[in-house]
Formats: sequence, C-alpha cells, structure tokens
Amino acid sequence: MQDSLVRLLQRSYAFDHRWKYEAATPGWSREIWAQFAEIGLLALPFTSESGGLDGTPVDTMIVMEQLGRHITLEPYLSTIVMAGGILRRAASTEQHESISTKVIDGSLIVSLAHTERGTFGSPSRVGTQAVRSGDLWQISGHKSCVLHGDSADLLIISARTSGAPSDAKGITLFAVDPRATNINIQSYALHDGQRASDIQINSVLVPHSALIGCVDDGFRILQSAEYETLAAVCAEAVGVMSELHQMTVDYLKQRKQFGVPIGNFQALQHRAADMYIALEQARSMAMYAAMMSQTDDKTAIAQAVSSAKVQIGRSAKLIGEEAVQMFGGIGVTMEFKAGHYFKKLTLLEQFLGHADHHLELLTSGPGLFELE
Repeated sequence: MQDSLVRLLQRSYAFDHRWKYEAATPGWSREIWAQFAEIGLLALPFTSESGGLDGTPVDTMIVMEQLGRHITLEPYLSTIVMAGGILRRAASTEQHESISTKVIDGSLIVSLAHTERGTFGSPSRVGTQAVRSGDLWQISGHKSCVLHGDSADLLIISARTSGAPSDAKGITLFAVDPRATNINIQSYALHDGQRASDIQINSVLVPHSALIGCVDDGFRILQSAEYETLAAVCAEAVGVMSELHQMTVDYLKQRKQFGVPIGNFQALQHRAADMYIALEQARSMAMYAAMMSQTDDKTAIAQAVSSAKVQIGRSAKLIGEEAVQMFGGIGVTMEFKAGHYFKKLTLLEQFLGHADHHLELLTSGPGLFELE
C-alpha cells in the first residue's frame, strides 16, 4: 500500500498539480480521493467488521508521513483519522453500515466539529448544548476551525448534555447533516492551503438515532481519537520535514557561489547536519507516539504523544528556519514550494497544542486528558 501511495503521489501530486487542486472547488481533488479509496487507503484504520483493513496507528503513521511529503490537501486527517477514530470506537452497527462503509468507499466526507472559541488547552470545555425532547435532540452552539467543514457530507458534533461547562462527563456526540436547516457554515482557507469552517448551530433537531455512542460518554471517545490524531500529525510533520531537508540539501549541491557549490562550505554542511539530526529525533518520537497509541494505558499514551509533540515542535522550528535561511529570499515566495512546506510545519506545530503547551502538560500532570 505504501508503494502504491508513493507512486500515486509522485505521478499526480507534483507542486503544480497541488496549485490546481487548491484553486478548484472544494480545495482538494476528489479524483485523488477516489484513488485513495481504490488502493485501500481509506479502509486502512477501520475494522474488518465494517469493511476495513484492521490497520494500526503504526500503519497510519506510514501513510501520514507520505502525505506530509507532498503536503496533500485531501481530508485524510479530518475524515479518516479524526472522525474515523470516533466511528471505529463508538458507532452502532447501523451507523457502520450507513456511514463507515461510505467513508471507506470514498463517497462520504465526515468532519469532527469539537473545537470552540476560547477552549485552547481545555478539550473538555464544550459550550454547545443538546437538550432532549422525546425522541429528538435540539442542538445549539458554535464550533470553530472545523477541518474541511465546508465539504463535509456529515458532521460529528460534540455537545454538552449534562454537567458544568468544563466537565469531562456530560459530553455527547451526534451525527448531523450539515445541510440541515439552521446550520450556518462560514468557510476560509488556512495558511497551509487547506480549508476550515466556523459553524453556527441554531436549535437544530436530530433524532436519537443520530447519537454516536452513549449519552454523556463522548469525551472518552474523543480522548482516544485525539491521541491517535496527535500521533498522526507528528508523522505528517516528519514527512514535511524530511522533504524540506532533502530540498535544502539538493539546493546546497546546485547553488554556486565563488565558482563552487555552496554545499562545499563547512558552515553550511554543519547546519544541514543539524537539520538531519533534528529530523531523526522527530522521526523517532513520531514512531514512539504511534506505537504507544496502541496501548490501553491512557497516561502512558498521553505522555508519549505530548513528548512527541514537543520534539516535533522543536525540530520543525529548526528545520523550517534553517531551510528558509539557506534558500534565501526564494524560500518564502509563493512560487517556490519550500515556503509552503514551512507554512505547513507552522500549522502542524500549533495543531492540537504547540510544543510549549505540551511541555507544560508533561511537567504539570499525568497527561493530555484526564477524566474525573
């Protein structure tokens, strides 16, 4: 599968192709997405009972690294890793038949709508409310920065059904049609080219069958899914850094100054070596996070993914800054791909908490999430 993915991306995801995909609607290629489905990429992490391939977080790591090498725009992280992680853990048999199978064949895009304004560092703080009335639930609230929310065919929305605003208990997950009345979606491009949305939910009614998992038990599901997502993000960042390092080394061999390649200068050789060391440190920690994501010890997983995120942040900063410095002015132009890799790294470093945030978690508590 890795070989098939590498061949596909080399053939169809050159930098000029990426420009076209970003400029088109919906900001990524549905043709590429269909090819992902053909080679089994979308089925990889799902269980065989729902038509998947029983893949592990290590398998996802291998895929995400390759997607990072080409800074792909398709909603693999949002649909397969984030939303897919919730479906794998909590969807009913009927939901697997109606949702998971369509995700696997590429005909359904699902996005997780969980983040809200002012909730950085507090993943259990959910202000969106869901109130039950007979066989219906009425949902109201606002979600921010929903990845690929504008092209989603289905939203998984977290809402508070009991407890205080920051309680871990009392969060419930619902599958909601984004085309429903009283849902307003405002879309925008992130600085790495991907699409995101702010979603206003005004008294939207959904049936009880839309509930994913059990009432008040959504945070436990979110917790496990976000651990896997963090591990996947670390792997994607390794792919981005690996390609950026290779581009920089190639440039040092080609660019001439004083009649010789600038790669002959010892100072630049040392800086390229520092980039490589930072890359390998990040790769090792990404592997560690992926392997630990398969354990049942939530504290150990939290410590592993936070540790990986800290190293990813540090390595991304060094590699990105050194690459731009050695490329010179061309390194930050829109026409040259190095600057786009640098922007992708800055986004991944901030996604689900930057390095300083995760370092604070490691030094102040048992992990990223903690249930009361």
